Amino acid sequence: MLLHLPRMERHGKDKSVKNGPALARHGAEAVRDAIAGTIMDLPVHLRQSLTWDQDAEMAQHAQLRIETGLEIYFCDPQNPWQRRSNENTNGLLRQYFPKGTDLSQHGVDELSAVAHALNTRPRKTLGWRTPAEALDQLLKQDIIKGVATTG
Repeated sequence: MLLHLPRMERHGKDKSVKNGPALARHGAEAVRDAIAGTIMDLPVHLRQSLTWDQDAEMAQHAQLRIETGLEIYFCDPQNPWQRRSNENTNGLLRQYFPKGTDLSQHGVDELSAVAHALNTRPRKTLGWRTPAEALDQLLKQDIIKGVATTG
């Protein structure tokens, strides 16, 4: 899932403030709202936790937990291996958005197209299934578990 985040209202107009808004041009409220709005589309058992690094964008993590029920964990500083799948995905995203790309130039439709491309790309860690196939299998298992049998 890729989330489109709007720029902060006054970005580029106000002087930069030490310990002020995140350099990523969007605030913690926008990140919280985007995660909450997207994650709730998943079945409850597939939205158990979120692991994040120590960025200011997660300053609203307590409110996100209240709104979604997500357990929120933070990596230790300088330990990206604690978010292994995130780091791998970031590397794949660099094929579409090189480092330094102004992501505000890419809208929701473009992000959805990139997410689709990545979710339909086979992964060694999934036994060469695609992330979409792995998610579909999980969702089908839920449906089968919920169906009453006759007999």
